[in-house]
Amino acid sequence: MSRELSVVVLAAGMGTRMKSAIPKVMHKIAGKPMVNHVIDTAAHLNATKTMVVVGPDMPKLIEVVSPHPTFEQTDRLGTAHAVLAAKEALRGLTGNVLVLYADSPLFTTETLSRLVAAREHGDHAVVVLGFRPEDPTGYGRLVTDPANGELLAIVEDKECDETQRAIKFCNSGVMCFRAESMIETLEAIGNANAKGEYYLTDAVEVARANGNSCVAVEVAEEETLGVNSRSQLAVAEAIMQSRLRETAMVNGATLIDPGSVYLASDTRLGRDVVIEPNVFFGPGVTVGDEVTIKAFSHLESCVVGDKADIGPYARLRPGAEIGAGARVGNFVEIKKAVIEDGAKVNHLSYIGDARVGAKANIGAGTITCNYDGYRKQHTDIGAGAFIGSNSALVAPVSIGDGAIIGAGSTITGTVEADALVIERAQRLDKPGWARVFREKMKALLGK
Repeated sequence: MSRELSVVVLAAGMGTRMKSAIPKVMHKIAGKPMVNHVIDTAAHLNATKTMVVVGPDMPKLIEVVSPHPTFEQTDRLGTAHAVLAAKEALRGLTGNVLVLYADSPLFTTETLSRLVAAREHGDHAVVVLGFRPEDPTGYGRLVTDPANGELLAIVEDKECDETQRAIKFCNSGVMCFRAESMIETLEAIGNANAKGEYYLTDAVEVARANGNSCVAVEVAEEETLGVNSRSQLAVAEAIMQSRLRETAMVNGATLIDPGSVYLASDTRLGRDVVIEPNVFFGPGVTVGDEVTIKAFSHLESCVVGDKADIGPYARLRPGAEIGAGARVGNFVEIKKAVIEDGAKVNHLSYIGDARVGAKANIGAGTITCNYDGYRKQHTDIGAGAFIGSNSALVAPVSIGDGAIIGAGSTITGTVEADALVIERAQRLDKPGWARVFREKMKALLGK
């Protein structure tokens, strides 16, 4: 794209069918709010300015789209009225203005680039993105000139005559405007309709009346999905997941059962990563090369180094950093902890607010007791240390390099490097006590 591009994202809708306390466009797909998907697509288009139109009393939405400027549509009087809420920011712009909808997160950068290129190519006043659904009922029809392909009008379904209703080419709602004439076009749109609203679709009629040309660009129906209900949110999620999985596999990851793997929009997978079935990636996960993530593992906001082995049934919580060649095994939870290169936490352990040194071994059932009810405390385990099974490390605690902790110990304070520490209660034997106890209880209970 050779000319300046600005983007207006419409996000003022109430979304009543979502039956939610938060704005519709803040509901997440692949771990990210829908509105941010749209904003990020605009960023990939190298938009110089992105503006978001919000409704009244949407402070959380304003926070989510920051630092992009927001403009309030106080009275919801239609889509053209919504765009004009940002009129002062639109004034003086040149080039292209793309109007997107925050509840339509599936449009790709490639599709929108074609739309902008089409507007520039003919210096059209308005270019509309259209699609051909299997059932066009309910959609506005794009009426084009068979001679030159220009867009003549957008006719709403209920206003179509028989000939227009037979048209399969429909309006997606997304438009690109010539920036220099956009405000004049929008301000000329009237509200002489049943709802008394100002419709963006009327921009085509206004532009042509002013002697300007308009065209339509076709896109696959899948991209046009607008989310207005929880059911449609689930459909959009499924489409997005399919795209993310395909991208992961194209880029060199093996997904043994792709349909059971859930990816976040920002999941980063290295080459030759193998992901077994039923693995969940939350936002903020980066995985190195040649990593294996076994079934039923859950990762979020963490980093996994090259050739590490994770799971099955492992949970990596925010702040987990897993070093190269490290092993995090079954039913292990890591939170805000560094597991250094080659270290092993093989099973049934919790490591939180800690460092586990290179090639250290954490025995089964070991936990870091990091929370005293008020504060999180740190545990430091040196390189090559060996922590016996069922040990409790009561933070703050420091275990030196090469130290060995006997199984079943409760450790506080500092353990010197290469030391052996065993901390257990003294064994007490009472021969025959169990038999006497059973006989006493049987007599007492009459059994």
